[in-house]
Amino acid sequence: MTTANPISVPSQGGLWAHLIYVLRDNPVTLLSFGLFAFFIGSALFGPYLVPYDPLATNSAIALQPPNFSHWFGTDNLGRDVFSRVIVATRLDLSISIAAVALSFVIGSVLGAIAGYWGGWLDAVLNRVFDTIMAFPLFVLAMGIVAALGNTIENIVYATAIINIPFYARLVRAEVNIRRESGFALAARLSGNSHWRVLAFHIFPNALPPMMVQVSLNLGWAILNAAGLSFIGLGVRPPEPEWGIMVAQGADFVVSGHWWVALFPGLWLMLAVFTFNLMGDGLRDIVDPRRRT
Repeated sequence: MTTANPISVPSQGGLWAHLIYVLRDNPVTLLSFGLFAFFIGSALFGPYLVPYDPLATNSAIALQPPNFSHWFGTDNLGRDVFSRVIVATRLDLSISIAAVALSFVIGSVLGAIAGYWGGWLDAVLNRVFDTIMAFPLFVLAMGIVAALGNTIENIVYATAIINIPFYARLVRAEVNIRRESGFALAARLSGNSHWRVLAFHIFPNALPPMMVQVSLNLGWAILNAAGLSFIGLGVRPPEPEWGIMVAQGADFVVSGHWWVALFPGLWLMLAVFTFNLMGDGLRDIVDPRRRT
């Protein structure tokens, strides 16, 4: 006799069946992945599909409100705001994904080593992470970019550095809990090396909470890049970037030209909102227990 289990997942079909199940099981996750696909599509194909050159100026149509020709209006130089918002998606997503990927890899490796072997290495790494987190993170990013120069590469490095302690601390805690668990001891007794046990048995079980952190950090990285651009330490004009566009448009809000800052600000908000919603879905996708 069998009983229905509403949270069980199909054992057949592999990763794609599991992915489809997760998306169907949680409508919010489906919405977030749909929005994420929209941003990825905008980043990949947007520069080829926008109706106007995002860098082309035309003083004759400066500060026009939204209309049928310019859906988001034009800025003070006559540039089409819609085209600039869409084209800026590629740059902002590239900075965010590159910074989070770099901090994820470095933080995961350092945290796993510290949590598995402990000792003096664990103590040294913890003091380094304490030092980084003692600073206000945005102020630290400002200092790094100001010292190295406000290039896109340095924005990525600064954003990655301030995020490394989050992953390292999280992985260290997860690995430290599971290194003496039954499945880890069984794997070592079966002849697996410490590195293999750590990489293939312990680390996959640390991924679910890390995926939540990844989704949050993607949003924070976009806000960090936009904030640096807003204060003049990020991407340089006339390159389309959401933070720059909001900073330039803020001067015209008082005069009634609200669209110059509103639409890039809305796109920035929607991107951060999307990444914040993705956390639960990413956790369920990589959680080994959800695939059994």
